[in-house]
Amino acid sequence: MNIFMRHFGAEMGQDQTKQQIEKGLRLYQSNQTDKALEVWLKVLEKTADPGGKFRALGCLITAHSEMGKYKEMLKYALAQIDTAREMEDPDYLTEGYLNLARSNEKLCDFQKTISYCKTCLNMQGTTVSLQLNGQVCLSMGNAFLGLSSFQNALESYEKALRYAHNNDDKMLECRVCCSLGNFYVQLKDYEKALFFPCKAAELVNDYGKSWSLKYRAMSQYHMSVAYRKLERLPDAMECCEESMKIALQHGDRPLQAMCLLNFADIHRCRKDVDKAFPRYESSMCIMTEIGNRLGQASIYLGVGKCCLLQKELDKALESLQKTQDLAEAVGNKLTSLKVHCLSEGVFRSQDQQEQLREQVVKFLQCVEELELYCGMCGESIGEKNQQLQALPCSHIFHLKYVGPRGPPVTCLQSNGTKGCPKCRRSSMKPGFV
Repeated sequence: MNIFMRHFGAEMGQDQTKQQIEKGLRLYQSNQTDKALEVWLKVLEKTADPGGKFRALGCLITAHSEMGKYKEMLKYALAQIDTAREMEDPDYLTEGYLNLARSNEKLCDFQKTISYCKTCLNMQGTTVSLQLNGQVCLSMGNAFLGLSSFQNALESYEKALRYAHNNDDKMLECRVCCSLGNFYVQLKDYEKALFFPCKAAELVNDYGKSWSLKYRAMSQYHMSVAYRKLERLPDAMECCEESMKIALQHGDRPLQAMCLLNFADIHRCRKDVDKAFPRYESSMCIMTEIGNRLGQASIYLGVGKCCLLQKELDKALESLQKTQDLAEAVGNKLTSLKVHCLSEGVFRSQDQQEQLREQVVKFLQCVEELELYCGMCGESIGEKNQQLQALPCSHIFHLKYVGPRGPPVTCLQSNGTKGCPKCRRSSMKPGFV
């Protein structure tokens, strides 16, 4: 370091570059983020080593991701791609495209995420690149889920899980389990929605002594959401408080925003809108700052539901329209479906027949596009809490559908080994998804 300071105008060599990057990592791990960023930026300015520059950019990408500075993250990801192209190394290119995919995922540009992930998977690199494929599949699954493409999302998550198991990558398995928790929350199989983050928490307890605390915080957050959906509100609050505590300690702005949103939703479930509104507002400030448009849509949806509780129908419709605008912008069809369903109820109560018919038509269009119905019994999926089962083709069915009248109507339980009724592939399901 003294040599570096004496020769401020000189370029860094490979060894010195490595030392400075490691120094930045130590600073970052001790929560001295600003000093770490300063060190890595200095490396970019002075290093003559393209590999060192690539690694410094990777550190900056990770740091800005965790701070929620996604536009800065994207800027460094683009610079990393340029560096990888200069080096003409497929392993570096794969990692660069993965970071570019993740940046766009955070900014809710899901189609770009999928495109960059496919580029990664088509790369002909070495075993180093192949080890990244699990992370690529996870990012692709998150993007498909952002677009409400459930079959594609599940297929990607299952591929990511297979990579995690084959490479004995417990961190990746933990992250995939959290995403699967989110997946089943959206489809309202709350038993699986709780199972997967609990599995993630077990992985943290068993293997995570040297991991970042963000993995514990992440699993606790997803457990909290599942508990809220199961109406176990004290458990939901406890898990969310634990997650928020870690997020505050580590300056994790994106997780803070999600926890605040979940706190607001918990208060809404308790019908305590006076406590819900300020938490929605606090969450919105961060979501807007970091550019999480899907998060903003979830907030407006929650605010709309609070307005409905207070019988403030005009305010509810205004909030629902903002939700719809954001949902259309990012391509999230499930959020649009929820908006049309709630708007339909408002217009029905106001006896506004023209607007009512419009919402009914749009709702049915969303249902058709999402294919949210069981291929066995024909009844809807995701309308209420029900156990679901996915086949190897990733088509999703009721495990057991209980009708409103009469005896239970069995779906896959009575299907046996006849295969998927949608594509006639084997119905034997590997793994635990």
